Amino acid sequence: MKIMITGGTGQLGSELIRQLRSGRSVLGPVPAEYAGAEILAPGRAALDIGDGPAAENFLREAAPDLVFHCACMTNVDGCEDVPEQAMALNGEAVAAVARACEAVGAKLVFISTDYVFNGEKRSPYREDEPCAPRTVYGRAKLLGEQNALELCSRTIVVRTAWLYGFHGKNFVKTILRKAREGGPLQVVDDQFGNPTNAEDLAWHLLRLAATERFGVYHCTGKGVCSWFEFAQEIVRAAGLDCPVRPCSSAEYPQKAKRPAYSALSHEALAAAVGDEMRPWREALRDYIKRLEDEI
Repeated sequence: MKIMITGGTGQLGSELIRQLRSGRSVLGPVPAEYAGAEILAPGRAALDIGDGPAAENFLREAAPDLVFHCACMTNVDGCEDVPEQAMALNGEAVAAVARACEAVGAKLVFISTDYVFNGEKRSPYREDEPCAPRTVYGRAKLLGEQNALELCSRTIVVRTAWLYGFHGKNFVKTILRKAREGGPLQVVDDQFGNPTNAEDLAWHLLRLAATERFGVYHCTGKGVCSWFEFAQEIVRAAGLDCPVRPCSSAEYPQKAKRPAYSALSHEALAAAVGDEMRPWREALRDYIKRLEDEI
């Protein structure tokens, strides 16, 4: 089997590579069909997803059996500054990847986001609920979803949220750094979602990709919290003595309006491969315990 991972140096891409090479995660072994797989993780110099024709040709020539499309523009506020670029990279470029996958008969796993929803609910969003993104980032990722599903018949779209992993920057690392500097910290307490450990997500992606169950899935850590509660738990789990104080979103304005509530439910995931995502506090504490060894 030949597996291509775009964005292979990011939080999720690097975790997928690690699990494919080791054959397991803390949640258990990866599916046996991945044993001995050839892993392709081209860098930007080799595969520029912003150049649609070149990217499509590259994938056609590589002819992978499975593509995890993790590469995207992740700076939510930055997307507001350059909307055309964001739509091109996160939405339109996916069409080239999807066409190439369809041409060579590859499965496509496209990583999407909770930002495709408007955040007005007060209960977790199901996979089949209407999307109504309020940010450029959300609109671009929704376009990516649509292109992937329309142009590749073997597509799995997985929405996730509040992701943290061992490689690259993330909220957990930022809070740990600032807490070690002494704080105090101010964190918004009126935005709610699901913190997600990249290790848990990657393991479930590998299990989904081993099936023929194509469609849309949600995969996040179990349980809902605010960013403030998330930060409190990070500091507590690390054993740091740093005050964490709540504030409102109005006190911390950002260019892109964050969803007030974007928790996701996992009905489709549970039906397809089982939902073994850990409760977010458990996954976070394991991550912090192992962080220094993994970096």
